[in-house]
Amino acid sequence: MTPNAHRAGTAEVAARAGGEVALELFRSDLDVERKSGKTDVVTRADREAEQAVLSAIRAEFPDDPVVAEESSGDAAVPEEGPAWVVDPIDGTNNFVRDIPVWATAVAALEDGEAVAAAVVLPALGDAYVADGTGTRLDGSPAAVSDRDDLETFSVTPTVWWDRTRRSEYATATGEIVHRFGDLVRFRSAQATLAMVAGGALDATFTNRTPNPWDSVAGAFLVREAGGTVTDLDGEPWRHDSRGLVVSNGERHDEVLAAARAVDDERRE
Repeated sequence: MTPNAHRAGTAEVAARAGGEVALELFRSDLDVERKSGKTDVVTRADREAEQAVLSAIRAEFPDDPVVAEESSGDAAVPEEGPAWVVDPIDGTNNFVRDIPVWATAVAALEDGEAVAAAVVLPALGDAYVADGTGTRLDGSPAAVSDRDDLETFSVTPTVWWDRTRRSEYATATGEIVHRFGDLVRFRSAQATLAMVAGGALDATFTNRTPNPWDSVAGAFLVREAGGTVTDLDGEPWRHDSRGLVVSNGERHDEVLAAARAVDDERRE
């Protein structure tokens, strides 16, 4: 058994528990509330799924702090000791529109670094799990793609830009269209990162600083699957880094250049 097998197992159990609660409410008549903007939405499915995740974690690690999207507010990820980061439904906009691409994500951290993670896509029936010895998709080893021809790359801009920063999104789409083979967008950062880890996508990026619940679990999956995860400076990514640049590692320099072009737009 690996040192983090218990935490990985708990992450998977917790993510599946939350995902099952959310799936029972998927495509049902739910009231949709807005948090900070017209596209920042939440439903009781988010809250009930989060409670299921928290219950599963606390059953095994009752003393560990948890940073969870719906209940932790602006709590920071602890830099020392164990911790957990939870997103009960990443992709709530898809969830409320009956689009099946959304994820329940759970990551275990030690001293601010991920050591285990699970990202479950309940409506699609997929579960990605990593424990420090690689990433597994539905129980089988997963790996990033081995594509190195940019004209065959499928690349996704991720982590949505605010209304006042849509020029950056326009730049991101332009960079992808001109540099790579195709542009796709799934509106769930954790699902997107999981798809890079599984080789379905080749890269994703943003110049924003993503919330830890939107990024930590999926970024760990990619690293464990052999991919490259950096900040805008090309340095190893952390939960508090500016920018998130993720690729299969074959042409990371090009993905990084695209992300930097978006950041140049922000600075103009």
